[in-house]
Amino acid sequence: MLTRTLSLLAAVLLAACPGPRGSTLAPTRDPASSQATSDPLAPASAAQISDAIAKLTAKHGAAHQAAIRTGVEQAAKLWRAGDGDLAEFCVEQFVADPAARDALFAKLQATVEQIRGHVLELGRTVRWGTEVEDGPMMPVDQLLATYDLGAHVVDDLFTSKVAFSILLNFPLSTLAERIQNAERYSRRTWAELRLTGIVDTRVPGELAQAATAAEAAADQYVAGYNLWMHHVLGEDGKRRFPSGKRLISHWNLRDELKANYADADGMAKQRTIAKLMERIVTQTIPAAVINNPRLDWDPFTNKVTAAAAGTIEADAPKDRPTAPSDEREPDTRFAQVIRHFAAARAIDKYSPIAPTRIDRAFEGAELSEERVRKMLVEILESPHSVEAAREIERRLGRKLEPHDLWYEFGGGSTAEAELDAITRKRYPTAAAFAKDLPRILRDLGFTEGRAKYLADHIAVDPSRGAGHAMGAERRGDQAHLRTRVEAGGMDYKGYNIAVHELGHNVEQTFSLYDVDYTLLSGVPNTAFTEALAFLFQARDLELLGRPKPGGEADRLRILDAFWNTREIAGSALVEIDVWHWLYEHPTATAAELREATGRIAREVWDRYYAPTLGGKGTSLLGIYSHTIASPLYLFNYVVGHLIAFQIEEHVEGKDRATFATEFERVCRLGNILPDLWMQQATGKPVSSQPLLDATARALKK
Repeated sequence: MLTRTLSLLAAVLLAACPGPRGSTLAPTRDPASSQATSDPLAPASAAQISDAIAKLTAKHGAAHQAAIRTGVEQAAKLWRAGDGDLAEFCVEQFVADPAARDALFAKLQATVEQIRGHVLELGRTVRWGTEVEDGPMMPVDQLLATYDLGAHVVDDLFTSKVAFSILLNFPLSTLAERIQNAERYSRRTWAELRLTGIVDTRVPGELAQAATAAEAAADQYVAGYNLWMHHVLGEDGKRRFPSGKRLISHWNLRDELKANYADADGMAKQRTIAKLMERIVTQTIPAAVINNPRLDWDPFTNKVTAAAAGTIEADAPKDRPTAPSDEREPDTRFAQVIRHFAAARAIDKYSPIAPTRIDRAFEGAELSEERVRKMLVEILESPHSVEAAREIERRLGRKLEPHDLWYEFGGGSTAEAELDAITRKRYPTAAAFAKDLPRILRDLGFTEGRAKYLADHIAVDPSRGAGHAMGAERRGDQAHLRTRVEAGGMDYKGYNIAVHELGHNVEQTFSLYDVDYTLLSGVPNTAFTEALAFLFQARDLELLGRPKPGGEADRLRILDAFWNTREIAGSALVEIDVWHWLYEHPTATAAELREATGRIAREVWDRYYAPTLGGKGTSLLGIYSHTIASPLYLFNYVVGHLIAFQIEEHVEGKDRATFATEFERVCRLGNILPDLWMQQATGKPVSSQPLLDATARALKK
C-alpha cells in the first residue's frame, strides 16, 4: 500500500527542501564586506579559514582550539564570498562556554520543531484537496499541491546565517563515523548530529521546489489511476467482478488478487488482474479505460467496447470517454520518473556527501547500498523459496503461475466479501473508524489511558488515494491517518490499510511526544516505521474479533513473512537497477525508460522467480506504484519486513499488554542509527538471517 510517511518526508524538509519566500529568515549579506569578490559564489579561501581560527583562538584560548578548528572548517565548506566576512561571523557566533552552548542547543531544537511543524501543517493544508476525499477536486487543487511552502527553508537558514551558526557550534559526521562510534554517542550527541544534518547541504530553494512539483504530479497521476473492475473482462469475455468495484493501481489490484484465493472463480480473476498489471507496466493499456466505467475492456485481446447502459455505475465519472478506443496510454507512467530524475540531477551537484539520488536514498536510510543489495539477494537466492513454492503447490493442488507471487500462507480462509460486509457495517465513514480508535488500541494491549492519549493525537481523513500516514512534526499538532472509504463504507482493503497506517501514527505520536529530544523524533529510516506499521497490520483480523492464530497458523505466518519479503525484494532490486540505468543514460526519453524498465524487470524475474513461478519474460515486477510516486522507496519495505519480523520474534509469546509496552518503548528510541536502534530494541542488528532461520524451521515442521 502507499504509505506516505510524511513524518520522514518532513524530517528532511530542512535537509534538502522547504521554506517560503518572504520568510522572516531574511538575507543579511553585507555588500560592503571586506571579503567582497566579483564572484559571490566563490568558496572561502584557506587564508580566510586560518584568519577565523586565529581570531577565535585569541578570544577563547588554546584550550578550545580543536573545537574552533572543527567548527570553522565545517562552516567554511558551505560559506560563499557573498555571505560576508567569515572571521567576523565566527568571532560573533562561536560559543565556548558549555552552559551557553546548552542554551543555544535548546533554542535551536525548539525552533527547528516549530519550523518543521508549521511547514508540514501548511503543506497539509495546500494539499488537502488532492489527498482528502471531501468533495469534487477543483482545478486549483492541483496547483496548490505543487506549492511547497517549505522549499526555501534551508536557503533562508543559510542566507540568515542560522545554518552557519549551527555548523560552527555543533559536530557534523559521516555515515562511516556514525557507524564506528554509534554505541559511544550519548543521546545528546545524536541530537546534535541530527541538528547539523539539517544543514549539511545547501540546495537552492527553486531546485527543491522542482523536486516537490515532480512528486506532486506523480502523486496525482497515481491517485487517479483506477480500474473499474466490472468492466474488465476475463479471457472468456465474462464479467467476474462486481459492479462498483474500483481498484487503484497497484495496491488495490494486488490486494484483490490476494483475496481471490478464497473465491470459487478466483483463478480466472487472478489471471485477469495479472494481465492487466502487465498492460500497465508495458504501457499497452488503452488510455480510454483508465478510471472509466463507460467502456468494457478485455486485457487479453486489448479490445475496448462501449459498456451497455445497464452496466454503468451510477457514480461513474462524467468526464470519461464513451467512444471505444484502443489507443494505448502514452508513456505517462515513465514520464513521471523522468521528471523525478531531472529534479534529482539538478540537486546532485549541491550534495557532495551523496551526489546522486541513489546515494541520497541509502544515505538517508543510513544503510549502504551494498548492504541492502546483499540482504535483497540473500532473500531472493534462498533455497527456501523452492521448498516454499512446493508447499504452495500442494496447498493449491496445481502448478504455480506468476500471479502466485502474491500468494498468502494462511490467507484466503475467509472470502473478502464476508470481510467487506463486516468492515462496511462497522465503518460507514472515516469518522466511524476514528471513533473506534480507543477500542482498537485497547484491544492491541494499550491501557485505557494510553489508548485515549493516542486517539486524541490522531485524526482520520478519507483518502483519495490508497491511503497514507502523515505524522505531526511539532507537539500540539495531530498525526493524520488517511484511508480509502468508498460510498458503501470502508471495505476490507481500506480497513487493512487503515490498521497499517494506524501503526505509523502511533509510532509517530510516541516518537514525537515522548522522546527526550525532539531532534530525535521519528525512527532511523522509513523501513523502521514500515516495520512498526506491519506489526499493527498483522493483527487486523484479531481486531475484527477473529481468533488469534496459533500452532499451524503461526508456522504459516513465518512462511508468509518470507514469501511476502521475497516478493517485494525483486521489485526493489528492479527499481535500484533502473535508477542506475538512468544515471548511465541521463538523456533517456520516457519511451527508452519504459523499454529499459521492462528489460530489467524481465531479467530479474527470469533469474529469481521463473524457476518456481514460471512466466518467463513477464514484466510484473515493474507494477509497484511507489516507483512512480516515491522513487527509491521500495527497498525500505524489504528492510521493514526484516525489521518487523525481528521485532515480532522479540515480542512473540508475550501478552497484549507487553506487546503494547514494548511497542511504545522502541518508538521512544527515536532517530538513531539503524543497527543501534535494533540492538537496543531486540538485542540484534538488522539482518535477513532471523527470517531465513525461522523459515527453515517452519518448512521442516
